[in-house]
Amino acid sequence: MNIKPLGDSALLISFGEVIDDEVNARVHAVARAIEGKDFGWLVEVVPAYSSLAVIFDPLKVTFEDVKKAVEPLLDVSTGAFKGRKIEIPVLYGGEYGPDIEFVAEYNGLGVDDVIEIHSGKTYRVHFLGFLPGFAYLSPVDERIATPRLERPRLKVPAGSVGIAGRQTGIYPIESPGGWRLIGRTPLRLFDPSREPPTLLQPGDEVRFVPISEEEFVELYRGEWRSKQ
Repeated sequence: MNIKPLGDSALLISFGEVIDDEVNARVHAVARAIEGKDFGWLVEVVPAYSSLAVIFDPLKVTFEDVKKAVEPLLDVSTGAFKGRKIEIPVLYGGEYGPDIEFVAEYNGLGVDDVIEIHSGKTYRVHFLGFLPGFAYLSPVDERIATPRLERPRLKVPAGSVGIAGRQTGIYPIESPGGWRLIGRTPLRLFDPSREPPTLLQPGDEVRFVPISEEEFVELYRGEWRSKQ
């Protein structure tokens, strides 16, 4: 672990350079500990996979003072916080997952194997980034790890579930993207009218559940019809 300046108004606490559930749990435990203190200089804490940025008001405090304030909080227990358990229904393959056959072929598997492996694991939400509500999750099983597209798509539909290397995630809104698309969820991951607006939160545990096209259509209508 080390602490270093991040510009003139933040410091970065690094817990290593790995994507690991236990390390990420510590990141969020420390974030909550800092947020729980009445630091008048604190602007925001921003967690990532294995690091935490602490943004402060440089007109109120120095880097050294912030470092001294947060150091006693770095050994906080990670066991107190438990995220929610959330199931994400996914229609795999076809027009909803146009890259699933490539993922299967690249790894010497069948499409059904890819679905079984991807949906057979519980993933932890490590942090949100890239897009509003885009959740970076625990790594996929190495048996389905696949490199991202050489040329990103200009439009990826909202709800698309993708793989990039050993990462997996869900596009919450339509956007460009280079991840290999293996399916799509009918759930609305980001809704500005909802509180909170993002369905997934750091620390949540996610399971992907395969569904049929009929189930997809029914759930999609319930999630989106009233929002458009």
